[in-house]
Amino acid sequence: MNIIEVIKNRRNIKKFKPNTVNLDEIQSWLEAAAMAPNHRMTEPWEVYFIGQETRAKLNHKTDFGKAPVLIAVLSKHGATTVETEENAMATACFIQNFNLAAWAEGMGTFWSSIGITGKNRQLLGVPDNYDLIGVLGIGYPEEVPPPKPRTPIINKIKNLP
Repeated sequence: MNIIEVIKNRRNIKKFKPNTVNLDEIQSWLEAAAMAPNHRMTEPWEVYFIGQETRAKLNHKTDFGKAPVLIAVLSKHGATTVETEENAMATACFIQNFNLAAWAEGMGTFWSSIGITGKNRQLLGVPDNYDLIGVLGIGYPEEVPPPKPRTPIINKIKNLP
């Protein structure tokens, strides 16, 4: 697939096969993800691999679709509010790069915001000077949902004088 096809075909996967995931592949997708744009090269992201004990305590309603691998992606706060926001946006780009790299290799991801609650931040050991941008389930898709309708981009474009 070319990059446009990867972008247009990627889906948030809600149900995974139990197949084992190669951790070396995940490492290579994380390395690709780290090429995300980030202002002043802050590289604010950190990745936590979530084990079974912590996963059980998170008690997600679908257990992340039974994804075989679970990671949390954090963004370090900056020296200013603006830098903290820039870091969070860069980390979202990191996650999107990761998702696209995985999808291009036949792997699906599930991006959840479950970690933003105080309880779950504590369970995941998120330091006070970090934001939790997402918890990702990673695995081979059991089901790939059809695309949801999108507003035509022409309706979202403004030309400024």
